[in-house]
Amino acid sequence: MASQRGESAAPAKAARKGLDKSHYLYIAVIAAVILGALVGLLFPEVGKSMKPLGDGFIKLIKMMIAPIIFCTIVLGIGSIAKAATVGKVGGLALGYFVLMSTFALGIGLVVGNLIHPGEGLKLAAYDPNKKAEVDSTVAFLLGIIPGDIPVLPTLFAAILVGFALQKMGAQGAPVLKAIGHGQVLVFRILIMIMWLAPVGAFGAIAAVVGATGVAAIVSMFTLMAAFYITCALFIVVILGGLLQMVTGVNIFKLMKYLAREYLLIFSTSSSEAALPRLIAKMEHLGVSKPVVGVTVPTGYSFNLDGTAIYLTMASLFVANAMGTPLDLGAQVSLLIFMIIASKGAAGVTGAGLATLAAGLQAHKPELLGGVGMIVGIDRFMSEARALTNFTGNAVATLLIGTWVKEIDGDQVTRVLSGEEPFDEQTMIAGHHEVHEGQETPAPQPVPANA
Repeated sequence: MASQRGESAAPAKAARKGLDKSHYLYIAVIAAVILGALVGLLFPEVGKSMKPLGDGFIKLIKMMIAPIIFCTIVLGIGSIAKAATVGKVGGLALGYFVLMSTFALGIGLVVGNLIHPGEGLKLAAYDPNKKAEVDSTVAFLLGIIPGDIPVLPTLFAAILVGFALQKMGAQGAPVLKAIGHGQVLVFRILIMIMWLAPVGAFGAIAAVVGATGVAAIVSMFTLMAAFYITCALFIVVILGGLLQMVTGVNIFKLMKYLAREYLLIFSTSSSEAALPRLIAKMEHLGVSKPVVGVTVPTGYSFNLDGTAIYLTMASLFVANAMGTPLDLGAQVSLLIFMIIASKGAAGVTGAGLATLAAGLQAHKPELLGGVGMIVGIDRFMSEARALTNFTGNAVATLLIGTWVKEIDGDQVTRVLSGEEPFDEQTMIAGHHEVHEGQETPAPQPVPANA
């Protein structure tokens, strides 16, 4: 017993140590947003002068768009082929993921058009070719950051490379592996950049509030509230209704079963931390190991319902805030782009922000300056994104298991009724093993985040 307590205390201590950095960043962003809003309200001219801080952070994010899109799309196409070779389970899972993520993107567009977030702010449009009206030192520092790399040509090239590597078969495996290592490097750089998010958020929020006053704060809160409500309704009504109809399982019972994972995700703003536990819990729930082994890791890259809703709602918010709302044609083309590019949002903190910037840059580069407002509230919406993504993958696993008849219905009933609780000690003992094992089925080197 003593040794078991020691084993359980050690991982818990390690987990707490691992969460510290994320918490510091989260607290710093909150403090920066509050401070930026106060500076903008009390000293409008000072707030406006902080704009280069936000612009610099946006340029850093823009710098990462092309490599993120290239690596994730190439690896994504490779993983589609890999999942499809698994047979019925892989093909069914991929079909469901594409349909559900497209549906989630559509919901984001519908809600965005109903509430018109950001309308009336009319912020100054961002012109990438216009020289900033700042002193020479600031201009020099901003000039160090690399310029734009076209997004759509990068996306097209990535698709071609991905399919070419598929055709190469075993010969293409070393290249895919090298691109996988490249993706890890790209995300590592993105993590480093995200530590500047408090600075970028402060500059962007101070400048926006300085220019528009309280209206900017109200608009941001409106977007956040609408996003949280949309995610909650999506989970309860859409996912819950589908789950009840196909499997007879109540969504609230499933969420109660996954309560510990929700707490873990909420504290880290990332569904990555709960990936090994979701695999273990879905197997304990009665879904067969092969189905779980294919559906969960693939879903972590291709079934990002919360991220999909966020991308479309945030895009409409930025367009409205810049005084150039997107017409129906532009919204449809943006949705098509996001269907592909959202598969590249399955990375680390900041990947969703980079994908949002990619969509705006590909359609209307002048809207990119509005991303600064999203930087300030992105962290506040990350929990809802992560929780929705996680719930979507849990529901998908039960649905796929039911459709391919690889689920023990009696076991599901016993577990969800509390007759056969999940053994946390077993999870602790197998924690390291699950982490090592996840690299084989996972379609991408870096698991999904919000």
